[in-house]
Amino acid sequence: MPAKFTVYKDKSNKFRFNLKAGNGEIIAVGESYPDKKSCLKGIASIQKNAPAAAIVDDTIEKAPKADKPKAAKPKAKKAAAPKADTP
Repeated sequence: MPAKFTVYKDKSNKFRFNLKAGNGEIIAVGESYPDKKSCLKGIASIQKNAPAAAIVDDTIEKAPKADKPKAAKPKAKKAAAPKADTP
């Protein structure tokens, strides 16, 4: 049996949907929608966009960025003070 979307009304009388696997297990739950048309648009959006959706794993810790070595700045040469003539 293939997967299917089930549309239903919640306790607040809003429309929702579930995506059920072939074995009947719920594998995704939609948000609440004020009307059935909006709920069906939500399903259509998933059907259209999910096959190409990337998986982003935000549970992986990112390695700290390595500090870049700082480039040495050339030091400015100070002009030598004129020597005073001493008699």
